[in-house]
Amino acid sequence: MPKMKTHSGSKKRFSLTSSGKVKRFHANTSHRFWGKSAKAKLRHAGSTVVDAADEARIKRMILNG
Repeated sequence: MPKMKTHSGSKKRFSLTSSGKVKRFHANTSHRFWGKSAKAKLRHAGSTVVDAADEARIKRMILNG
C-alpha cells in the first residue's frame, strides 16, 4: 500500500501550535479594503485557533505526510 500524502492545500493554510491545536488565519484580508470598515479589518488581522469540530479532520490532512 502506498504512503499517505499530506494535503497540499492544508499544509499551506494551517499549522500546529506547541500544545497541539490547529492555527489558521482569517479570510477576507488581501484586497478590497475600501469596502470594509476599520473595525472589520482589525477583527480579521492575525491568527486564531480552528474550531474543535474541524480540528480532527484538519489534523488528519496535515499529519499524513
